[in-house]
Amino acid sequence: MCTRGLLMHQHRPRRPLLAALAGGVLAAGCLTQLPASAAAAPAAAHAGASAGSRQAEFRSAAAEFHVPETVLLALAYQESQWDAHPGQYNTGGGYGPLNLTDVTAQAAGAGGAGAAGRGDLGEFTRDPALHTLTAASRLSGESPHALRSDSGANVRGGAALLASYEKDLTGATPADPAQWYGAVARYSQAPDRTTAGTFAARVYATLRTGAARTADQGQHVSLAAQPSLRPATAQLAEAYPKAPAADTSAPAPECPTTVSCRFIAASPSNGQVAARPDDGMSVKYIVIHDTETSYDAAVNLFRTAGNDSAHYVMKSSDGSVTQMVPTKDLAFHAGNYWFNMHSIGIEHEGYAAQGATWYTQAQYEETADLVRYLSARFGIPLDREHILGHDNVPAPTDGTVAGMHWDPGPYWDWNRFMALLGVPVPTTHGVGAVGTAVTITPSFAANVQTARICPADDPSGATPACTNRRAPTSFVYVHTAPDPSAPIMADPYIHTSGAGTMNIADWGGRVSAGQQYVVAGTSGDWTAIWYAGRKGWILNPAAKNTTPAPGARIVAAKSAGPASVPVYGVAYPDASEYPAGLDPSTMAPLGKYTVPQGQGYVATQLATGTDDYFASSGTVVTGARKFYTIQFGYRDALVDMAGVKASLSS
Repeated sequence: MCTRGLLMHQHRPRRPLLAALAGGVLAAGCLTQLPASAAAAPAAAHAGASAGSRQAEFRSAAAEFHVPETVLLALAYQESQWDAHPGQYNTGGGYGPLNLTDVTAQAAGAGGAGAAGRGDLGEFTRDPALHTLTAASRLSGESPHALRSDSGANVRGGAALLASYEKDLTGATPADPAQWYGAVARYSQAPDRTTAGTFAARVYATLRTGAARTADQGQHVSLAAQPSLRPATAQLAEAYPKAPAADTSAPAPECPTTVSCRFIAASPSNGQVAARPDDGMSVKYIVIHDTETSYDAAVNLFRTAGNDSAHYVMKSSDGSVTQMVPTKDLAFHAGNYWFNMHSIGIEHEGYAAQGATWYTQAQYEETADLVRYLSARFGIPLDREHILGHDNVPAPTDGTVAGMHWDPGPYWDWNRFMALLGVPVPTTHGVGAVGTAVTITPSFAANVQTARICPADDPSGATPACTNRRAPTSFVYVHTAPDPSAPIMADPYIHTSGAGTMNIADWGGRVSAGQQYVVAGTSGDWTAIWYAGRKGWILNPAAKNTTPAPGARIVAAKSAGPASVPVYGVAYPDASEYPAGLDPSTMAPLGKYTVPQGQGYVATQLATGTDDYFASSGTVVTGARKFYTIQFGYRDALVDMAGVKASLSS
């Protein structure tokens, strides 16, 4: 989740992070109140799905419940991209390809943040939208266990549920896919007509364009395009007869038309008024977070004075959005004030340590639309140098490195997200010559890694003892030598001695999809890269985890200069460049990091100037020095252009 910049002084009075809700602890995000999961049921064979094909499961269920097969396929694509995740739940408490929800009182956060903003807990847990799995069980005859753990049962349950909505609205189950718009909207369980309409529009857009994908468990599913399909959108008013009243007192949210968006203001104390970019303070990064609590609790937290904030909060179940800080203003989200100055923060309802959860397709699609909109408005490049995880943001000072947050965590699928942005991570795998750049390109689904999760990483209570969890991830471990038994790289700020660990919060020995590094050597199935001032090795059989990146800008210490170049987490002006009466921000190198001569690091294509902001007067102070942002280790860093030379990778 978000953290305010940790370098504070007179013009930015320090405010402590506040565990404002009972039971909150600081972990992956600011406030952590994770829901405890129900026990994940083991995968079970479904009697009606012995043929084994997920495509056949859709065909069979559609015929049984008289649902157009194409509608069922498009609906499931929007809900899950046809993935099953047997026995596992997503960040909205949904199971299987049809996202059948089963939210218990415990999972709702009884007595804590998960129930915040929803009134009485009994009312919260009685909400039918949180228990579609129960309704699907009644309608289909499938047991709740089967609906959670078996894809065929889940598809049957979803088809039965969708058919019940259609019968309720039209009295029949017509063969024409265009006549199911209202039922699809209702299936979203959205609380209002606007959000439900956005969901239905996405489903029908998939119907028009078609789709094909190899889902989890190697199941290939396809949907033929129906470009001439025109849905009966007038059904939306019948499915949601009461349109939400417009809040004329709230500012209009800054969102694309494809996103269901509202504006609820964060507390003024949780950010700073500015005039970006008109005041000269550029917006150049978008930072992806997770909330570590429920959607409603995060919104309420940001509305409470003395906490942090983000510009946007994304709901899990339907992808709807609450904007809380105007984009012209600073939100306190990144744990680094300089990055707050130059970024927009987007929070996602989700839990970084929960390998048994996954971010929903609705979140990915709505966020992608929002990020493309913000990219066009502010000229932010759509690449991993500018679209960052909170776990990629550098610390501002030596004393804050170890405490930097690690959300959205290893289970955020960067490949899926970048593809939705229209800039997919390349998959022409290979390794270039030593001294050239590569992009990290593992397949998320096939890249199963082990992470160790302990109770301190997962305050939900779902992890009562430390356990090793194997799951698809976006990262690859970095070792000290080309040997699987060699230690994982240890970040010097996290480990004073010894090796790095597989602990889920130990970010110091990992690389993530889309990041770029310089090749430092090869040995069999292993590739060496320059990583945080040292040579690190990643397992890379058949070069499946890397792709050459010709044209990437590589920076290295000047040969005629000192033995190493200092690394920074901020880019403030020199003290002498501040006008009289303004307190200069302190900028010191991160002392345990340097770029030694002979090493190379991939930098953003354009340099950034130094600047600082004083909200009390609206003053932006600029300096003369220029910096490159580089991919240093797992996190970004800044180096002074004066100390490095730049070249383009071949």
